[in-house]
Amino acid sequence: MGSLAGTLTAEPATSAEDVLAEMLAGVMKIERVAHNSHFFDDLGADSLVMAKFCARVRKREGLPVMSMKDIYANPTIKSLAEAFGIAEAEAEVDFDAIATLIQPRDPILARSAAPAPASTRQYLTCGALQLLFFLGYAWVIALVGARAYEWISAAHGYAQIYLRSVIFGGAAFIVLCTLPILAKWLLIGRWKPQQIRIWSLGYFRFWVVKTLVRSNPLAMLTVGSPLYTWYLRALGAKIGRGTVIFTRHVPVCTDLLTIGPDTVIRKESFFNCYRAYAGWIQTGRVTIGRNVLIGEKTVLDINTSMGDVSQLGHASSLHSGQRVRTGERWHGSPAQRTDLNYLRVSAKPCSTFRRIRFSAVTLFCLFFLTLPLIEGGLFLLLTAVPALGTLLNPSTDAVATSSLYVDALFLSLMLFFGPVLLGLLVVATVPRLLGVFIKPSAVYPLFGFHDRIRRVIARMTGVKFFTRLFGDSSYITSYLRWLGYDQGQVVQTGSNFGTDVGQENPYMCIIGSGTMVADGLHIMNTDVSATSFRVSPVYIGGDSFFGNNIYYPAGGRVGNNCLIATKAMIPLDGKVREGVGLLGSPSFEIPRTVERDQAVELDEDEQGRQLRAKNWHNLRTIGIFLFVRWLHVFLVTAFALAALDSYGGFAQLEMGLLFAVSFLITPVYFVLVERLIRGFRLLQPQYCSIYDPYFWRHERLWKVPAELYVRMFDGTPFKNVVWRGLGAKVGKRVFDDGCHFTERSLTVVGDDVTLNIGSEIQCHSQEDGAFKSDRTTIGNGCTIGVGAMVHYGVTMGERSVLAPDSFLMKGEEIPPHARWGGNPAREM
Repeated sequence: MGSLAGTLTAEPATSAEDVLAEMLAGVMKIERVAHNSHFFDDLGADSLVMAKFCARVRKREGLPVMSMKDIYANPTIKSLAEAFGIAEAEAEVDFDAIATLIQPRDPILARSAAPAPASTRQYLTCGALQLLFFLGYAWVIALVGARAYEWISAAHGYAQIYLRSVIFGGAAFIVLCTLPILAKWLLIGRWKPQQIRIWSLGYFRFWVVKTLVRSNPLAMLTVGSPLYTWYLRALGAKIGRGTVIFTRHVPVCTDLLTIGPDTVIRKESFFNCYRAYAGWIQTGRVTIGRNVLIGEKTVLDINTSMGDVSQLGHASSLHSGQRVRTGERWHGSPAQRTDLNYLRVSAKPCSTFRRIRFSAVTLFCLFFLTLPLIEGGLFLLLTAVPALGTLLNPSTDAVATSSLYVDALFLSLMLFFGPVLLGLLVVATVPRLLGVFIKPSAVYPLFGFHDRIRRVIARMTGVKFFTRLFGDSSYITSYLRWLGYDQGQVVQTGSNFGTDVGQENPYMCIIGSGTMVADGLHIMNTDVSATSFRVSPVYIGGDSFFGNNIYYPAGGRVGNNCLIATKAMIPLDGKVREGVGLLGSPSFEIPRTVERDQAVELDEDEQGRQLRAKNWHNLRTIGIFLFVRWLHVFLVTAFALAALDSYGGFAQLEMGLLFAVSFLITPVYFVLVERLIRGFRLLQPQYCSIYDPYFWRHERLWKVPAELYVRMFDGTPFKNVVWRGLGAKVGKRVFDDGCHFTERSLTVVGDDVTLNIGSEIQCHSQEDGAFKSDRTTIGNGCTIGVGAMVHYGVTMGERSVLAPDSFLMKGEEIPPHARWGGNPAREM
């Protein structure tokens, strides 16, 4: 601070404004910047340029910490200096104001444990134990499955096959549901607030319980029903009567979870009761009162609480230590007070009997319809291939013959292309017929006939396979119209929607003409309370652009010609926004577009030629996608049949090993596929039009390789091996509890980094017709919180921390040991 003070007092002609202007001119590589020039309208800067400017200001001693939110709120040098109390006033600067501004803004994150990197020996030992656990589990599943097939195949007649399928399916389901509960109580007992060193033996026990608890079929199949809350109570959670939980993210440290009666927690919310930080697993309490509403896509960190009759809006988060008092409404990341009422549907009578009946019908359909159809259908399919009848005969060595592989070819074709063709027909017909029972904006009680219809429509029309198949191409608009979307007159760009677009009722989705979506748009047609729901039309304005990971609720106050930035909260109050951009949570206005992005626009004739070329390229990509997926099914089927062929005698271990390999072949296969798609070359930073052939190849890289398989390795050293195979530079002893890398070979992660569940490192951005990508570097010992997102061109210094649900914008640089948080992120 001394150097700036000396400059400002010795030479009155040089003010803080002059210093800021000189620094911005250096970043933009121009001669000078006028104090009253608008950063975006006059100078043509964009958010990446201004992020670099903020980083340079933070490195200059004596200047305050500035964030992108400050830049958008004060888009000139003069207004920025005035906002921070350093404006020129007789060549003097308020240095007391500067000293205050550069202090950490949120003391909560300062109270964290010291970093505790594990040794390489602990890291390898834990990985070996996890591999042994997986192999043992796979062997048991293979052995039980083979004996079940043998028992069912001995039945006479379809009635006996169905009966045995019911008995085995029910018994297996009960065992799989009970095992996680028993494992939790035997290995852990009661969870308590504590710290567990990652990669230690204590962590191995934690990982076993977490894996079993989250893979419980009861949790995956009964989300949003009373059965789900009963499961959490069996794990030790204190949950009041009438509470409904719709999120599929199962809390792990359940003894630390308390939820009052008549509370509703919406989809995609995280309240894990643990987090990973700097080499530790930290467990802590999450306390939620009665009659509380928690919106969609929210994060509740450890040591947070919500009082009775309180609310947390969608796309919001509570950071550790935050408390929402009784009756208060909060939103944003980190959350802040608001007067907006997020409970937008009236209550309906919903008795205990109604809930029990709903649960009983669910179990009846599961035990007597779903499970027998799966097992019996698989048995009938196997018996349809005569040669497969010999597989369980120990004296037959089918592996060495071609018949097994011919049978695998037949089965894989049936198992893959059959559901694809049938699914395309079903998603467009059955939900449409059921849709007549759901009236727009009508309020229905939960756990009844209409609720069952609502869930079936959402599940059938939400199949991710088809949006991935048709997304990032001109064909996605036809598929969405096939589902039931009202898109008006489509302005075809070849990239109208990405590969991840979802809704709860496609017949109530109205998209304006000329709107484009990068990826990750989730349309929230349904409003819910603890007793009722309402499905409403959602109107999305025309000529707009949506970034990534956006949850759009019914009643969103966004009109035409808007730019919705990545991870922005859609406002539900105030005027209808038109002709502006929205950024952050809670969102604030930014410029709709900048001069740099307009430079890649093409004239109409050239765009038409490039669009036709792009369509042919995308059609070939769809063909490659189908072939790659089918070939994977064939390989897995072949290994599974080889495992069955090994059944009997001492070959049971061989069978278990082959069964495990049928799963483990998946990462090897898709690593090879991704490298082939890249031509065994690493990605390089790019800035181009969406009609540039490079972008089409990049879209192919997003579409063709699978991604869900990587989650199998969450919390294990093997996930780092997979990331390295895919091209990412991942350091030693990295702990990845569920992070996602979009551009693997542009991602650099240092040693002893901690990546929490739901986090994402995205090394690209698409805005209207412009595509941009750059490297992102995460320094040694960094921590990225639950649900946080890191954009492209970012650098996180060593041992820096990004808080949960934060959005670290493109071009930002976090200094070493700093703690940032919020959407957009800033120093805390």
